[in-house]
Amino acid sequence: MPIDPDIAIGADLGSRDFSWSESDVLLYHLGIGAGSKPGDHLSPAALRYTLDGPGLQVLPSFGVVAPTFHETDPPPLDLPGCDINLTQVVHGSQSITVTGPLPTSGSATVRTRISEIWDKGRAAVIWQEGVATSASGEELWTTRSSIFVRGEGGWGGDRGRSQAVEVPGRTPDTDTTYDVTPQQAMLYRLCGDRNPLHADPDFAQAAGFPAPILHGLCSYGIVLRTLTDELLDGDATRVAGFGVKFAGVVFPGESIRVTGWREDGRITGAATVAGGERDGAPVLGDVVLTVSG
Repeated sequence: MPIDPDIAIGADLGSRDFSWSESDVLLYHLGIGAGSKPGDHLSPAALRYTLDGPGLQVLPSFGVVAPTFHETDPPPLDLPGCDINLTQVVHGSQSITVTGPLPTSGSATVRTRISEIWDKGRAAVIWQEGVATSASGEELWTTRSSIFVRGEGGWGGDRGRSQAVEVPGRTPDTDTTYDVTPQQAMLYRLCGDRNPLHADPDFAQAAGFPAPILHGLCSYGIVLRTLTDELLDGDATRVAGFGVKFAGVVFPGESIRVTGWREDGRITGAATVAGGERDGAPVLGDVVLTVSG
């Protein structure tokens, strides 16, 4: 069968050595919209994302893309025991947990494995876990991601967990909107994801979309930055973890509405399209920002 869980589950996907610089961090922050509002070029809070030097901070979501930041080819998908059709694959969820503030430059090694595979009947969910460590062996962060593979379930495997994150039934502590710029996907693709789905109109139409769509991980970073700015006074060092479920697409030129609620030790939230014909369309669900300290 296309997915052999006996081979796939626990499979070591190898290690990758990588490095990053302040310039990489600055480009990533610009790619997720930092400094894009009027007055941001004069704002000390905004300059913490966009000005190199001792005041520069790193949003933890950078750790998700850091290992592949300098890639110039579309991302491959070669998983042991998984003979799957890429056209049937969508990014399901993403999370990162950090052990402390990320350095503005450095080098590390990430080792990745397939941690779980869920059998959803008509689809499969494949989970990967990656642990990044410094040259001295210090653990820096752990990422978990899932892909949803349509048409590949039904072998009688573990169905997995289906626990939605419930947000409080009260007025959110923040309710704000971010305007996605027309060139946002073009800028973000310089952060290591050259998938033509996000840049080539002909490719996007062949995939069933009227136009290129924004990278899901760009929306991921936008929402983390927004919640950090709105509810953590813009202090990225207070972010201990961030996880989401990808719920829908965003097109460059649309706006993203971000809502967030302060809870004990965490912030829960949601993201939807704001305005236009697709007003209210889901973007990210099960949003949880874990607060350090």
